[in-house]
Amino acid sequence: MTVDKLPGRYLKRAEMYSLPGLVRYKPQAKYRFSAGIAQSKFLKGLKEGKILGVKCPVCGRVYVPPRAFCEYCHVPMNEWVELPGTGEIHTAVVSYISTFRERMEEPEIVGVIKLDAPGYTEGSYEFAGLFHRLCGIKPEDVMSGKAIGMRVKPRWKPPEERKGDINDIECFEPVEG
Repeated sequence: MTVDKLPGRYLKRAEMYSLPGLVRYKPQAKYRFSAGIAQSKFLKGLKEGKILGVKCPVCGRVYVPPRAFCEYCHVPMNEWVELPGTGEIHTAVVSYISTFRERMEEPEIVGVIKLDAPGYTEGSYEFAGLFHRLCGIKPEDVMSGKAIGMRVKPRWKPPEERKGDINDIECFEPVEG
């Protein structure tokens, strides 16, 4: 069953902007914020070409991106571990919409990468993972499900181009062999 027309009535532009509380302009607010201790160390690691996680001293879960406290044990975490960066695709989607909500001619493939991490137990839903771009993977492999479970590794920007943000990893690409 498909939906050809959504129920209800479409609003005209004038009606939309007459709704109470709807703002027509973008405020020119300037913000400064701190990434915090855990995120700052993680971002510094990315600039150095490392993926850092933090391990819970009680349950052994490894968190990437790191957190200051374990979500399950509610204890502070300060055991830092460097992950190899390799992992497998846990979920993936083919997107024709950019991060700026514009239609793209060529699709971008994004997904969650389940990173190889000490303390991960097979069958558990808790894992160290990152949502990121995937490259070197065909859209039809995502649509067919073939990409799920595929082994991948990070493709890093050259050291002189890194800024200390998640985009220091250009994408995750398939591991050969």
